[in-house]
Amino acid sequence: MPVEFISATHITAATRAGSHNLAGFDPEYTRRFVRLLDDGGFDWTLVAYGSPAPDSLQLGQFVADNSERIKPIIAHRPGFQFPTQVAKAFAGLDRISGGRVGIHIITGGSDLEQRREGDYTTKEERYRRSEEFIEILRRVWTEDGPVSHEGEFYRFEDFQTDVRPIQDAIPVSVGGSSQQAYEVGGRQGDIFGLWGEPLAETREQIAAVNAVADAAGRPRPRIWNSFRPIVAKTKAMLANPEQLDAFSRRFLAGKSEPTNVGAVRLRAVAAKGELHDRALWTPLARELKGQGSTTALVGSYETVAAALLDYAKIGCDLLSIRGWDVYNDAQDYARHVLPLVRQELAHRDATGNAPVLNPDSRPQAALVGV
Repeated sequence: MPVEFISATHITAATRAGSHNLAGFDPEYTRRFVRLLDDGGFDWTLVAYGSPAPDSLQLGQFVADNSERIKPIIAHRPGFQFPTQVAKAFAGLDRISGGRVGIHIITGGSDLEQRREGDYTTKEERYRRSEEFIEILRRVWTEDGPVSHEGEFYRFEDFQTDVRPIQDAIPVSVGGSSQQAYEVGGRQGDIFGLWGEPLAETREQIAAVNAVADAAGRPRPRIWNSFRPIVAKTKAMLANPEQLDAFSRRFLAGKSEPTNVGAVRLRAVAAKGELHDRALWTPLARELKGQGSTTALVGSYETVAAALLDYAKIGCDLLSIRGWDVYNDAQDYARHVLPLVRQELAHRDATGNAPVLNPDSRPQAALVGV
């Protein structure tokens, strides 16, 4: 399948400086943001989930209603709604959107966040529950006649719905960096999500997921990799330490240091050095404690495009790029980065020749405008 681009739906202007605060909801801002992504050529947009945030399925329908082509991939956290209800809701939204919906399963890496909504299961239990949840979704979407199930977490008899998705199968995404995530993602995911690590570490994670899929005798998941690019017309972007320190304090305000495996891995990568491969810059991941997608691809438009192509070459064909000044960065990516990557891929497919991009060999990594 072709390389596709993913962004994330931001719902208030307060998120423009890179904050992950999803509290509040400004419909007009969100509408403008979604239309920017739709017109700019993004293929997918993540609709995030958080305990203080608006309902992700409602936001997913808002995205679908205010766009023509972009596909909302809607985060859902199992454990708070029964899977038959969720399957029916997603099937209905798939019909409303004309077959544009995906679901991203959030198993939950933070016990504290889970308990905010009344979930006191362990991480191991949550992964087993997610796998059972996905199996039920697929059965409801695809099987004829009444569906019954008796498992560790869910039990029901003779469930039937007339609401079927337009797609043959709504894509199911799983993400994470633990062995449990690899196991569930390899056995159940159509898509597997990773945070932006160096190429060598990314290859290792892809191999771990693929090994599980191969052992299960199912297609390997498409790999979704996430970055926060910092681009400009020139490669020289230098910020002073005080600016970075102030930004990290704002970003981490009220948050505890994350202990999930993905965050630990990002901090370990940052400890090895600031710059990896062509353009992967890690000081933000270090300063922000590995909190979410915080590694950057830094440099000129050509450098960032070439770095994205490096990841595509090793098997990442869903490339998530969102910035820190989210609205303006999305415009910049749409105008300059997406076309470069797509033109290069089209050239290689058509000719099989060597790359034509002329990226900077090593960016002077730094940060501006935060």
